[in-house]
Amino acid sequence: MSDRKPTNPKEAWGSEKAPISTVSMPVLLELGVAMLEGALKYGRHNYRKAGVKASTYHEAAGRHMASFWEGEDIDPASGISHVTKAIASLMVLRDSMIFGNWVDDRPPKMHVGWMEDLNAKAKALCAKYPNAVPAVTALNFDTYGSPLEDAVRGLAEDPEK
Repeated sequence: MSDRKPTNPKEAWGSEKAPISTVSMPVLLELGVAMLEGALKYGRHNYRKAGVKASTYHEAAGRHMASFWEGEDIDPASGISHVTKAIASLMVLRDSMIFGNWVDDRPPKMHVGWMEDLNAKAKALCAKYPNAVPAVTALNFDTYGSPLEDAVRGLAEDPEK
């Protein structure tokens, strides 16, 4: 690191070790609260003894991210951010992977390069439509209106749609 204090021997020894200062403390502590919920419900670090199935935690993280993506920021069952709950699910999965007590029940592997193939198709579509209509988001909803309202308006104008 370029900002090392050369006169501090501890800093010289520690500056190239796994850092904690690169991790967001608010997120880390929110994660601690999410993990506390699991500890209270199932027993702290129960996943290390019991092991986990990849599909269970993939599904949990996916459901929390879907809820977040559809506009629900807070999990109503816990009062904790859906994003934080997804991180907690991934943390349990990764911990079990590190400890070697997970069940790899993923589907058979895809061929190497499948994501690059899809990215190339997406890039080609973006080039084909360089002036795409902007997405309707929470940030510009008032500007573009409701997609449902637009669809209903379109049906009223042309019932053949």
